[in-house]
Amino acid sequence: MTDDATVKLGIISDTHGMLRAEVFTVFEGVDHILHAGDIGDLDILTELATFAPVTGVWGNVDTMDIRARVPEVARIELGGVSIVVVHGMQFGSPSPEKLVREYPDAELVVFGHSHRPLIERVGRTLAVNPGSAGRRRFADPVTVALAEIAGGTVTARLVHLDPDRR
Repeated sequence: MTDDATVKLGIISDTHGMLRAEVFTVFEGVDHILHAGDIGDLDILTELATFAPVTGVWGNVDTMDIRARVPEVARIELGGVSIVVVHGMQFGSPSPEKLVREYPDAELVVFGHSHRPLIERVGRTLAVNPGSAGRRRFADPVTVALAEIAGGTVTARLVHLDPDRR
């Protein structure tokens, strides 16, 4: 992939051992998948990798076998954009501002932990929490995110999944 090519990203977090079939449809055609932790089962990474390469990190509920397979913080570059993936538990209640202060060179910061989806630009950095794609918790929606990198610019949007479908 060259820096001038459009890169499509599937962004997911907090699966907690549950990968909904709907994710396969939403992530169809992505070039790379970012998983922001609380994976819950190594098979989820294997299943996601059938679509595209996966960069994942471990979260606070992930077991030692997952922690042995993925890092606590991942730094990659895709489409000429510097990306950091982190679960977020390191920051207590993670916020885009806290993450951008910690990773000032990142142009895209992906995080989870709170189960609350959000997309917010802080300066030149786009912070994306795709929310929780696992079992529904309280009134939180069940979501993932899709992002595109084109011409060095990152855009993203949330995709709501059906909380009653597995």
